[in-house]
Amino acid sequence: MTSSRILLAAAVLAALPFSVVAGCGGGAQPSTHAAATRAPGPPPLPAIDGNLTREAYAGSDACAPCHASIYASWSRSAMHRMSRVAKGAEIHAPFDGARFVFKHDVATLEQEGGERYVRLEGGPSGARRYRVTRVIGGHHREDFAGVAVSDRGEASRGEELVLPVSFLLGARTLRYKGYSVMVHERPDLEAGPAYARVCILCHNTAPYLDTLLGELGKATSKPPRYQGEVVDRLLPDDRRWTYAVRDEAAAGRALEREIAALGGSPLGAKGRDALVLRASETMREDFDSRALIETGIGCESCHGGARAHAASSGLAPSFEPRASWLAITEGKDLGAPSRASGINHACARCHQVLFSRYPFTWEGGRRHALPGGSHISSGEGRDFLLSRCSSALACTDCHDPHATGGDPRLKDLETPEGNAICLRCHGSLADPVKLAAHSHHSATGAAGACVACHMPRKNMALDDRLSRYHRIGSPTDPLRVLGDRPLECALCHEDKSVRQIVETMERWWSHAYDREALTRLYGDLDARVLPATLARGKPHEQAVALFEAGASRDRTLVAGVAREVANEYPLVREYARDALGKLLGKDCKLPLESELPLLEQATEACLRGAGFAAPSWPALPPAPSREEPPED
Repeated sequence: MTSSRILLAAAVLAALPFSVVAGCGGGAQPSTHAAATRAPGPPPLPAIDGNLTREAYAGSDACAPCHASIYASWSRSAMHRMSRVAKGAEIHAPFDGARFVFKHDVATLEQEGGERYVRLEGGPSGARRYRVTRVIGGHHREDFAGVAVSDRGEASRGEELVLPVSFLLGARTLRYKGYSVMVHERPDLEAGPAYARVCILCHNTAPYLDTLLGELGKATSKPPRYQGEVVDRLLPDDRRWTYAVRDEAAAGRALEREIAALGGSPLGAKGRDALVLRASETMREDFDSRALIETGIGCESCHGGARAHAASSGLAPSFEPRASWLAITEGKDLGAPSRASGINHACARCHQVLFSRYPFTWEGGRRHALPGGSHISSGEGRDFLLSRCSSALACTDCHDPHATGGDPRLKDLETPEGNAICLRCHGSLADPVKLAAHSHHSATGAAGACVACHMPRKNMALDDRLSRYHRIGSPTDPLRVLGDRPLECALCHEDKSVRQIVETMERWWSHAYDREALTRLYGDLDARVLPATLARGKPHEQAVALFEAGASRDRTLVAGVAREVANEYPLVREYARDALGKLLGKDCKLPLESELPLLEQATEACLRGAGFAAPSWPALPPAPSREEPPED
């Protein structure tokens, strides 16, 4: 964020439950295609504000008596642990005097009197110390928020700030927090922005109403943007929900109550637009941990306010936001949302992010213009809503967020056995002969899995690998062939040229592709796809090519890979470092946290030791000011 006034949702892993519980004491019903169609949903809750407003929430502990096993598993899950109070929390980062050196600055992780601290030295602010108050995440990395303290240990009056050091759980190393997303080079270690401005809504449980304010304003009004808003404005018309207020007085009373709960005042605001404006300003400026339903992702983050359900087992919770004064329709057909769409929109409340101010999306789109998927993990919910499957297929058909550890079903999806989910709608492809004819690959091999071609690995994952793109579609779609690099078939067939891959797709699936457009993308139709993407691609496209180049072990790619160690985006440098290590067969231990000239010198030394010449380094743009912090 540039400031608390320019905020968009952060990301957490927030897919939804595999089963929908029909009521306390009732059986759990697994998701099916029949259930995912536009059949009548669960009955609306009787309270005037349904599951939307603060008074409709009971807290996760109210779920435990009837759903003990799910509650126990969820309590240990990465979902629930997305945010937690530091005091007494399980923390893996080494608060034992461990030091992290970033350029000329140093962060030291300390522990004293049962409290954890991060001490920063260097930079324009000099020495300063922060008491860690919150741990953010815990699946792939731990991030931290804290308050500044004086030398005598008293907390200052400042806000909780996001601290600039992360701990990577897989690599067991410290990393500069800002470089977990696509931001440019940073000059020093500085704390910030405020936790309550950029992290709090997607890492904790808050009333659904708080995320809907931007949608409740009339078309003529422009309420200020704030973190955690719903995803619909980032969707094309045929995918987005439309929120219509059918009782202005009741909606106004709900907004007034929430403004008061947040510590604000209507200040004489009358009418829905004025109240939405005031509520949005209050959310942006005053929302903090005191306004949460509970810390971490609670049951009602996904299932909606469930006080009425907890009081009466005959009433089912609803993924779709419900209030007596609100009507929701979906897409151009103006129909009621399907159950699957309700689940997917609940997921996309957090899994919507086009991280940071990075401008590009897949399919040649721009961040706030043409529809396009996100380039990095935690945008999966929005990406999935862009696909035609999202009205019938729910995120929970593949993901179990209640799971304490990894979800074994995801491994099944990597094989033809996992195709059962897709076959609910595409039943004709259950015949192996038809599947082989459809895919032009063996129906029993890895390419016989639907996700191999329709959900390729081309998103930057949180563990410096690649995750699957959730805008389900065909690799032959002209939007993807002419808008994305690298060509998706090259992810498996890295030795093929642009011409070979395109001519094969045209022959197999009777498509035709614009040769001039392809030449603009790759420079030469006879160029191999991965090297051409490394040389000409956007940074997020280069990250995909870098990962695949490392996996290929093709040492002819060393020069192109090494050059990106100096990429303008430090996150892409990590992909280049890892790929170079795989190609050379050794870890060069490149100092990514050092000044760029030192990093380039270390890379050149490593290449010389392996018998390779130094690359021609890219000319980087001027370093941006600190007015471009991550929206993470």
